[in-house]
Amino acid sequence: MNATKEVFDWYSKWPKEQLQANMSFMRNIAQTLTDEGILIQNAGLAWPQQAVVVRADANGQPITDGVFPESKEFLAGFWIIDVENAEEAYKVAARISLAPAPKGTPGTMPLEVREIMDRAPDELP
Repeated sequence: MNATKEVFDWYSKWPKEQLQANMSFMRNIAQTLTDEGILIQNAGLAWPQQAVVVRADANGQPITDGVFPESKEFLAGFWIIDVENAEEAYKVAARISLAPAPKGTPGTMPLEVREIMDRAPDELP
């Protein structure tokens, strides 16, 4: 799940009842996917202003770089599922994307679907 900074800001201002409905939906769909035996793990992530980029210096010590406000999108959370194929993953993502939002919100929540790689791909894109 990813979103722009504007979406994070908008989400933080939802009415309490809408936030509770959204979070309740997320807990319920997580439990349903767990009961179906396909949810491995899911989590929401801290707000973008808490993100830090880390790289090593020449001695292997961490160098941290602050938040990049020019970033267009931030990772909001993730769901790791175990399904047979991409089409099944798309169906699960569509179910998650139905999370409720305030009235007048256009469309549903978009989710990016990616396979977890366990080895290098046979062909690079």
